[in-house]
Amino acid sequence: MRSSFDFAPYRRSTVGFDRLFDLLETDLRGDGGEGYPPFDLSRQGEDSYRITLAVAGFRPGDIEVVVQQNQLIISGKRGEDKDEGQYLHRGIAARAFERRFQLADYVEVASADFDNGLLKIDLRRVVPEAMKPRKIEIGGSSAANDRLEAPKKKDLEAA
Repeated sequence: MRSSFDFAPYRRSTVGFDRLFDLLETDLRGDGGEGYPPFDLSRQGEDSYRITLAVAGFRPGDIEVVVQQNQLIISGKRGEDKDEGQYLHRGIAARAFERRFQLADYVEVASADFDNGLLKIDLRRVVPEAMKPRKIEIGGSSAANDRLEAPKKKDLEAA
């Protein structure tokens, strides 16, 4: 079964949709990620969202949050535990991770908080004033009021 789709014909006949096709091609290839760390994505309001990552065993200093060109990159690398002793079983993941989220246009990171092993990243959509719909006032046409009138009687006598 064929799992890829060729967007080349569409790329030739469209202008400015390169980012859209790149996103579609990336999605078809698959993320390749293992699903670690697990996360929740929730809508907090009409224009606000929250990503919550379960990062048990990590400290806030072990995690880096970077926004670059509509992409949110969250990575973590745990420092060495020196005085932990010898583990008989290690069920809490301590491996490094990187999670990437594609952000829509005008979505910004509002804040990031770490609490009880959960990293909460609040996002909000901020549409620039120039992109918001605005009402255009319709002015009256002065041409409709400027009618040709016949010369007045006084003007005819003076001529």
